[in-house]
Amino acid sequence: MIQEIFPHRFNNQYRPNCVADENDFILHFNGNALLLKARGNVFEIPRRKDFPGMPDQPESTFLFTLNEVPCFLIWDDPATVDPSFVYKEISFFRTIGQREIGWICIAGYHLMSWYSQNRFCGKCGKPTVQKPDERAIQCPACNSIVYPKISPAVIVAITSNDKILLARNSDFPDNWYSLIAGYVDVGESLEETLKREVKEEVGLDIKNIRYYKSQPWPPSGSLMVGYIAEADENQPISIDHKEIAAADWFSRGNLPKHSLNVSIAGEMIEKFESGQL
Repeated sequence: MIQEIFPHRFNNQYRPNCVADENDFILHFNGNALLLKARGNVFEIPRRKDFPGMPDQPESTFLFTLNEVPCFLIWDDPATVDPSFVYKEISFFRTIGQREIGWICIAGYHLMSWYSQNRFCGKCGKPTVQKPDERAIQCPACNSIVYPKISPAVIVAITSNDKILLARNSDFPDNWYSLIAGYVDVGESLEETLKREVKEEVGLDIKNIRYYKSQPWPPSGSLMVGYIAEADENQPISIDHKEIAAADWFSRGNLPKHSLNVSIAGEMIEKFESGQL
């Protein structure tokens, strides 16, 4: 999965009062795109020294470390004219061979989005500041504190004998399928969410629910909690025609185009295909 970047090392421990050094990594986003150095199909995260025109103390935010090297979010455009610099839409994380670059891209995007969305207090409307001793945003006027938002969601591989249920989301390209997933609602347990989402989206009752594993999913600010479950394939499939455009049972060796193994969905589908699920 995308966060599994060994032998590279990712550490999100917050470092208060950290200032960017010349060899530290710099992340700058323009909308949904990250500024990178390109050498053909090989990409690098730029370092502070790659921007000689940058102010000595730019508006920056410490994010995390990659291979013990601090990564900083730079808010202002570093304005480079070096032709090796390119902006890459964050969706490239799905196909890039350098998985550590893809992971840093979307983890940084998650934090950048959270900081951007909380520049003003949601309680009193006054400008906020970054809390100096932990990763949090604080309102100096009313002392409200906001921590990074992570939304729990469930995803399930539903099997019946030698078949797996796959569905095509209304937003997916034609013939692209994945697993049933959905966000946890207020007052729900993960298992209750699982049963509700499956019933709402494809009309099936499931049983023998087992936990699989979890995955952070920064593009949507989620924590995906994976499960395996069983269902009777003789139940009629009834799609909701809102989120789900099509759904069906598929056997090994006959799967449609599906999620890649950078995601927990793709990993579970591949394990089903190989007989491990």
